[in-house]
Amino acid sequence: MTIGVLGAGQLGRMMALAGYPLGQQFLFLDREPGTPGHQVGSSLFGEFTDPKLLDEIAARCEVVTFDWENVPSESLDRLAARTRIAPPAPALATAQDRLLEKTLFNRLGIPTNKYMAVDSLADLRRATSLIGLPGVLKTRRLGYDGKGQQVLHKAADIEVAWQALGAQSLLYEQFVPFDYEVSAIGVRGRDGSTAMYPLNRNLHRDGILRLTRAPWKSAPLEAAARRHMNRVLRHFDYCGVLAIEFFVRRGRLIANEMAPRVHNSGHWTIEGAVTSQFENHVRAVAGLPLGDTRATGHSAMINLIGVMPSTGALLGESGLHLHDYGKSPRPGRKLGHLTIVESTAAAANRRAARLLRKIDSRQA
Repeated sequence: MTIGVLGAGQLGRMMALAGYPLGQQFLFLDREPGTPGHQVGSSLFGEFTDPKLLDEIAARCEVVTFDWENVPSESLDRLAARTRIAPPAPALATAQDRLLEKTLFNRLGIPTNKYMAVDSLADLRRATSLIGLPGVLKTRRLGYDGKGQQVLHKAADIEVAWQALGAQSLLYEQFVPFDYEVSAIGVRGRDGSTAMYPLNRNLHRDGILRLTRAPWKSAPLEAAARRHMNRVLRHFDYCGVLAIEFFVRRGRLIANEMAPRVHNSGHWTIEGAVTSQFENHVRAVAGLPLGDTRATGHSAMINLIGVMPSTGALLGESGLHLHDYGKSPRPGRKLGHLTIVESTAAAANRRAARLLRKIDSRQA
């Protein structure tokens, strides 16, 4: 089977690398050469809205998936008339709009923080009055890794935030003084079978995921996450991997957002689970049986951001797994990641802390 992938970033690259041992082939569509996916697979280059390119990838592929959430809905509509899309287009459309996303969570009985749509400065003043301060003003679309957000602490911040973001549809959300963040990564096959990986605990820096530890063992949280995950998967008649990010506040999950694709916080599964999220995504969209999602140890995954540290220094570490995406350095850009797997959570945590100090000192 040939699987089409819209977007040829590192997620698509790792998807292809996981799929080749299963006998799958891949065709990427991206705007420019030099992408991580293009390093490992055939590619088409051009805009995601180009009808000729969309028709070509539909003609050459039995199914089309994506590694990038901001694919235009009209492109998916054109593809859906010509080939199969997985995950389903409605899931992607919902994830592209924070208001639709929060509304869906509430409809499915999944807790969220308070929120209101904002389309004017008057709307924003009303939202801060009803929901309160502090809060976060976010773009409804095209925000990721902390982009498109303004935190409001006091009344004087209202005008400033509006000036920064006010030319587009927005969402005002109650600020959640959370204890920590976790993400749930689930997968659903074409036959309706489902599985979920152990919870991950995530640490962000400057809005970008820096460290993931897994499994994060909390029976009550994992049970709640499974209920929430299954509701979303069933709602969309989903096929593929889905990630849902949660705040944890006083032992309770509060849904923040979802990603209808393989996810950065699941990179640890390549070395730390029986079947990686990438292989399971390929299995799902190709109609193959799902693989075992059990953890094989205690993992820590560190994102390498902005500048790659010395490869030699990292590879000298016993049992360290390095993934270099082959991307040019740029502030805030994810250039690679590394994973370690230990027999205990304490050992993984100690080693992750030491590696973070080592990496940060070399990047300073």
